[in-house]
Amino acid sequence: MKILIVEDEERLLEAISASLLKEHFVIESAGDYQTASEKIAVYDYDCILLDIMLPGGSGLQLLAELKRTHKSENVIIISAKDSLDDKLAGLELGADDYLTKPFHLAELNARVKAVLRRKKLDGKNSIETANILLDLNERRLSVSGEIVALNRKEFDVLNYFLLNMNRLVTKSSLAEHVWGDHIDQADNLDFIYYQIKNLRRKLQSANAAIEIESIYGIGYKMVEK
Repeated sequence: MKILIVEDEERLLEAISASLLKEHFVIESAGDYQTASEKIAVYDYDCILLDIMLPGGSGLQLLAELKRTHKSENVIIISAKDSLDDKLAGLELGADDYLTKPFHLAELNARVKAVLRRKKLDGKNSIETANILLDLNERRLSVSGEIVALNRKEFDVLNYFLLNMNRLVTKSSLAEHVWGDHIDQADNLDFIYYQIKNLRRKLQSANAAIEIESIYGIGYKMVEK
């Protein structure tokens, strides 16, 4: 899952990033209004942590823009301002949750996971299809009840495919969600081919009832066999 942290306090930003990286999220950040505005216009995120007070503008302005593009439901406001008016304004603009500084990182992690479960998995902690069970808490894949070992990126790639079952997944969208926004600086996306190749081999060896189809020149699609 890819998370954008919009926060201008550098030490807090570093602490939040480190905590969420330990949970195996892909993290991007913005320290001011302009940078955040540019990122949300170009990229899609599974969750956005949004401070209200930002250099160059208000987080509520960003939230209004997210609402116009139907992306505000995955936002958690993190702000030192604890007035009822600010909280209500954020929630009315579509924010999913509101957390007042200072807060414990463990609580923030729990709020993020809750948002992702509600929006992506209908409250569940696993993805199940055909003879596949992907446990998101344990980061473990089971095929017909047997554990299949995956490295971190293979797990993330499979997770993204399962969340987009039967949908076309472009190479660029896969790269952004699994490796982050800085992927646009890469010379090419050949490394994705090797990750897909290894994942296919493991799924086939385990007799998984799903497969990754190649859509020539565009990307991939995960389907049931």
